[in-house]
Amino acid sequence: MNYTDVVKELKDLIYKWDNVQKICDYIILGAVLGDSSDIHIEPLASYVRIRYRLDWELREILEYQSFMHQSIVARFKILSDLKIDEIRVPQDWRLSKTIGKKPLDLRVSTLPTVNWEKIVMRIVDKSKKIPKLDGLWIEWKNLELIKKAIELPNWIILNSGPTGSGKTTTLYSMLEILNKENVNIMTLEDPVEIQLDWINQSQVRADIGFTFAYWLRTALRQDPDIVMVWEIRDKETVDIAIEASLTGHLVFSTIHTNSASETITRVLNMWVQGFLIPASFNIVIAQRLVRKLCEKCKKQIPFSELDKETVVHIKKLLQKTDKKELSSRLWEKLKSPKIYKSVWCEYCSNDWYKWRVWIYEVLSITPWVKTMILEWASAFMINREAIKDGMISLEQDWIIKVLQWNTTLEEVYRVAKMQEY
Repeated sequence: MNYTDVVKELKDLIYKWDNVQKICDYIILGAVLGDSSDIHIEPLASYVRIRYRLDWELREILEYQSFMHQSIVARFKILSDLKIDEIRVPQDWRLSKTIGKKPLDLRVSTLPTVNWEKIVMRIVDKSKKIPKLDGLWIEWKNLELIKKAIELPNWIILNSGPTGSGKTTTLYSMLEILNKENVNIMTLEDPVEIQLDWINQSQVRADIGFTFAYWLRTALRQDPDIVMVWEIRDKETVDIAIEASLTGHLVFSTIHTNSASETITRVLNMWVQGFLIPASFNIVIAQRLVRKLCEKCKKQIPFSELDKETVVHIKKLLQKTDKKELSSRLWEKLKSPKIYKSVWCEYCSNDWYKWRVWIYEVLSITPWVKTMILEWASAFMINREAIKDGMISLEQDWIIKVLQWNTTLEEVYRVAKMQEY
């Protein structure tokens, strides 16, 4: 069966209200066949809706009446070993399932709402391999900076971005390069998204006090060479991470900020002494995921069809971008710049996009950036001066990938609003 057939069958099952077990199986099957990353089952005031995150955009698949919801919630709780009678507090766990020959992990999370419990399931395909660092759309200068940073024996490498922007995948790709027989790699994650055979992975258990800070203190007694902390959330964790880097360990971690420069100010706002950041931080990465144009139906648009304000803004950004970077990544395309949009085809199912493109910003802690950090400069000032110093900003990387015909201006505006620097 294909995705369309499964969704149609699921709607028929819901309409007949026949066999809750089969309905729940088809909810998961439809998401897997549609290459969805998440399933949302949301009780609203008068009905319940099911939405899939397809190509990183939530889309409503179907609705059903509220009286059915309790049975569906109970079924998913049984599959996930959650407490069926507990509806007052959130619960989360994981279930393993095999569809076809594809082994899957589903991270199941429940959340009480005013109507009933909402369920969200994150789908992790265990058969997928960690992509190579060179295959993550990190290009030219950004790739060079990252490769140099991970070759060093210590320092902190921080990766920032919103949930679902691919931060963990990027860090796994770096760790795969560093994985050698004589290296001890340890990670603490919440949760462990992909189980890897070649590193020591641990799972956060906040209910028994097994937190990031507690694990990091303990891990340093396990003689690690490289540690990855899934997320820096508080001062205690960042203090121990800095201590680990200063005592000869290479530390990877993530943080939720909008840009690389905002990561610096976020750490400073955790009351970390300014001089410790240049002494322990090597590079700060910010990243996003945008949808890639469907190769079978994209259509060329000349610049003359764009409004003048957009053209002026693009030219201004390109003028600020390092000329070697532009010539290496765009080559002949700058002589007659054009962009693409997509039209409907069966392959992309009227979505216009197929798969994804990573967008990156890599802030190197240069002497000039160090000076600004010590002076407690704002994120805006650090960002502006870093671009003058040669950093490729998220927005510049977006525009380059638009001119490379990989994505569209509409997708750029959808993911994040452009700003003046």
